[in-house]
Amino acid sequence: MMIKKKILLVEDHPIFRLGLAELINQEEDLTASGESKDVDDAIREIESVFPDLIIADISLKHSDGIDLVRHVNKHHPHIPVLVLSMHDEYLYAQRALHAGAKGYIMKQEAMESVVEAIHHVLAGKVYLNDSVKEHILSNITGTSDIRKKSPIDRLTDREMQVFKLIGKGYSSREIAVRLFLSIKTIGTYRERIKTKLNLKHANELVRCAVHFEKTGQITTVPE
Repeated sequence: MMIKKKILLVEDHPIFRLGLAELINQEEDLTASGESKDVDDAIREIESVFPDLIIADISLKHSDGIDLVRHVNKHHPHIPVLVLSMHDEYLYAQRALHAGAKGYIMKQEAMESVVEAIHHVLAGKVYLNDSVKEHILSNITGTSDIRKKSPIDRLTDREMQVFKLIGKGYSSREIAVRLFLSIKTIGTYRERIKTKLNLKHANELVRCAVHFEKTGQITTVPE
């Protein structure tokens, strides 16, 4: 009997998670084994399921998928992580890869490409679609102008984390507790984000963050 590879799904949208699980279970060599809605739950599930591969959404309800990628890369380096995102692939692909992900796929193409991506990553390869590969190579050769077009790409990973939590409706105090930082430090991050995104007021920052969380798009214009 063929031993199926176990895939852990970390996704906070139940319908999408169910669709992925059904798609994976149709494959004779794969099985969706374990589901989680956030990073803390996923860490516990890893110790219980011992998956062969993890599929993780970047934007989770109460946490950040990039944090999970870093945790797995540090504590379970033998388990590859395939990252899903609804957001701009040019914005998040390199962040995910730098954190240790072995693949990146947009949600819009997930149902068509996820099985291919899973097999690719399980074979020890890195999965990226052609447009992402071209973008990364352009960055390496210095021919890409994506950074000029994406003001949010100026944010560090920590600033991005704070920005996303603002978009989810968390206060500075709540963000400080979640990230184990002081309120003063969160205030500093908020000011840096406003400067980098060319925002003048706190209300503009909140509106921009909420819009980004809902659409994956930034409404500001780079300097």
